[in-house]
Amino acid sequence: MRSLVVFGFICLFAPTDLLAGDMEAGTKVYNKCKACHAVGPNAKKKVGPPLNQVIGRSWGAIEGFKYSGGKEGTLLVIHEAEPRTWDVETLTAYLRKPKDVIPKGKMAFAGLKKDEDIENVIYYLASFDADGNPVDPEAVLVDLAAEGE
Repeated sequence: MRSLVVFGFICLFAPTDLLAGDMEAGTKVYNKCKACHAVGPNAKKKVGPPLNQVIGRSWGAIEGFKYSGGKEGTLLVIHEAEPRTWDVETLTAYLRKPKDVIPKGKMAFAGLKKDEDIENVIYYLASFDADGNPVDPEAVLVDLAAEGE
């Protein structure tokens, strides 16, 4: 019975557009990100941290990466007192306008204008586990929605 309730909750409140994201379109949108961020089995730190399993990951979690205003391996200074997680809502806001989420962040990208592009790139990013191996992005997004209940 609990599973049915959780499924009903997910259907009502999960970002359904993300659950039906377009992988091909998300890959194309990610091309705007890949100069600074890597995904996949051999993802390394670049100007930005690798984005493997970014959805559900704590802010500032990549060891050895110097985050905006922070020290290596620490959470972003702006949220040290209140650790944050890259959930779909936060990542959506960040991809739309990074400076609204992290005002003094070093990411120079202005943001994505189209909601569809944001949804598709999140769907694409959800398709990588922590090691950069492919996973089912819909399962990742459903699990994340279930955790947030």
